[in-house]
Amino acid sequence: MRKATNEEIDDVFNRINSYGHRLSEQERRQAGIQNEFSNLVRELASTIRGDESSQIILLNKMPEISIDLPMTKHGYDVKADNVFWCKQGILRSTDLRDSMDEQCIADIVASIVSGTVLERSKDALDNLYEKSSEICNHLNYYGKDKIKSEFLYFIDQIKKICEAGDAPNQLRKIIFEGTTTNSFPATFSLLFIALHEKFTKDKLSISSYKGLKESINNITRRLDTSRRSTSAPERQKNIKTIKGVIEDCFFSEDPSSSIYSDHKASDIESYIRRSGQEVANYELKQGIVSLDGDRKINIKLLDRITKTICAIANNGPDRSGRILIGVSDKEDDTQRIEKLDKIQPRKVGDRSVVGVHREAKRLNMPFEKYFSKIREHIDASTLSQPLKNSVLSSIDFNDYYGLGIIVISIPPQKEPSYLNDKIYWRNGDHTEEATSAKAIASIIQRF
Repeated sequence: MRKATNEEIDDVFNRINSYGHRLSEQERRQAGIQNEFSNLVRELASTIRGDESSQIILLNKMPEISIDLPMTKHGYDVKADNVFWCKQGILRSTDLRDSMDEQCIADIVASIVSGTVLERSKDALDNLYEKSSEICNHLNYYGKDKIKSEFLYFIDQIKKICEAGDAPNQLRKIIFEGTTTNSFPATFSLLFIALHEKFTKDKLSISSYKGLKESINNITRRLDTSRRSTSAPERQKNIKTIKGVIEDCFFSEDPSSSIYSDHKASDIESYIRRSGQEVANYELKQGIVSLDGDRKINIKLLDRITKTICAIANNGPDRSGRILIGVSDKEDDTQRIEKLDKIQPRKVGDRSVVGVHREAKRLNMPFEKYFSKIREHIDASTLSQPLKNSVLSSIDFNDYYGLGIIVISIPPQKEPSYLNDKIYWRNGDHTEEATSAKAIASIIQRF
């Protein structure tokens, strides 16, 4: 609004809030400040919801990161019922709309990085954002990347607990006695912090996911849920109760290497979703074994992978990318894999994780040897040496619910990359050779 007075701006703001959708308390907190803490809360929330994206996105890609509520059904790709918070019954879909997931994350993160469990109240959360420098100091001391890795790891652990045993259950059905439709972010925070202390402070790992699932069955009847239970001391008592209940489900093995590994299940799902928005930076492959004929390793496909590595590296000096092997983006391929390899894919948006364990099994070779086939092919290629070295040092594997996904990360490069003395580039989601002098010059100018 150019040349508008403060009174006119206030009037427009009041009209928006009178006739539009009023901001929730958490939306107001997050919108009111931009700092390390609020950014971390936003990033974690986006990753867990599945609507993470780059800072700039084309308008026609917005439906891919927009959340569809059960009552509205606009046809958006992220279904509220499939989002972790709603799927486990922790929040209702309307709570998700009002950013209650971010409020829950803010409560947990603040409690962990400050070393003191936060009182659960509106005033405590308001105070957290108003005294932002204090929580940011705690966050900087604890480490933003550290708490982010821990948070996503524990979300993965809770999913595994719920899926353990013969019959996967919703977390709400596990921890509550009888049937209820109530959301339970307060109880979830206590369970999360209890698990966090067992893993990071006590340096213990879960010995039995099924046993832990059984131990927290109907656990809410053992917790104080009265009005006074929102105070910091009472919340800490409830956390101790949970830790006592799950004590026998852990054994002495430091899980740090798993917690701070490069790729977690939540990261994998984020990459898969982003592959639909940032097609030039991501590539999905169902595997390296052909789906017809004698089911042998497809050398031509491995050659295409090295070309794609080169092309993604040439996107520019500030851009990274990833190739995910074990993910199908074609329904026909998914159905054929189900039939041939007798596996049950796991859906992430409109993609299907079919995994690579099935291929190692089909080839009758140890997975380590299968994995080395990909590494050896990249190593034997004529990729530019800086690119080859950086890719080989960052190629990784994630078990992803027993299916297995290989992640080939392409770090940003300082200069153009070549394969067989040729330059390749990404034209949308296609890899092409730059043949004209103009195309080659355009790629070189990016660096």
